[in-house]
Amino acid sequence: MFGTLGIPNSVSVLDRFKLLKEAGFEGVEPGSHMDQDEILRARDATGLVLPSVCCSTHWDKPLSDPDPEVREKGLEGLRQALRDAKRYGATSVLLVPGVVKGPVTYDDCWTRSITEIRKVIPMAEDLGVKIAIEDVWNNFITTPAQAGAYLDAINSPFVGWHFDIGNMIKYSPPETWIPVLGKRILKLHLKEYSKAKGFGVEFFQGDNNWPAIMKALDDVGYHGWGITEQPGEQTATAERLKHFSELLDRVFAS
Repeated sequence: MFGTLGIPNSVSVLDRFKLLKEAGFEGVEPGSHMDQDEILRARDATGLVLPSVCCSTHWDKPLSDPDPEVREKGLEGLRQALRDAKRYGATSVLLVPGVVKGPVTYDDCWTRSITEIRKVIPMAEDLGVKIAIEDVWNNFITTPAQAGAYLDAINSPFVGWHFDIGNMIKYSPPETWIPVLGKRILKLHLKEYSKAKGFGVEFFQGDNNWPAIMKALDDVGYHGWGITEQPGEQTATAERLKHFSELLDRVFAS
């Protein structure tokens, strides 16, 4: 996830953290399976908070795969993400639960991913780190009702939702998802999205209705982290990162 905001991976972890800190960011979301000591040194040197960890194996080794061995590898990837999160002081792990494609049907993805996630819930409870489901155009869960039903089926206080505002607009306005997910929203991803230009726009240049989204979040009492992944290479300089940070402030104030 450190390519986020256009900071290339060739830049050291410490220098990436410094750039974010100087631009006004308060935290950063690392990927799993990184050098824990390096991450912690950068965290301690800059004071950035690590509120969430993104599981780095959920695309290559999805929990919906027909092969039990692939699913087990994906499950071990989730376990490592939980261990990373515990060491960093993060409170949740972002997980894409599965992918509907090829021979994998919607029902397959539903059943397999829930079965696998349940195996890890005791570990999540022991570590005190929650699993946060994210929908990333994986042909799975495309309505607020489906999202609510999925969490209902898992039925654990240690499994909630990592709500990506930019991703949802493809299906329906993000503000219609928030009342359904409610208190089960653990973290936010903040991205602008244009139906004409995709993610290649800055905040307030796309189709997100930020005042309506912020009101919906206020109405359900969300007061957690807002983590951004956008807009891309144009933000690679310190100046652009600062500009982007200022736009985020405007989003929160909407």
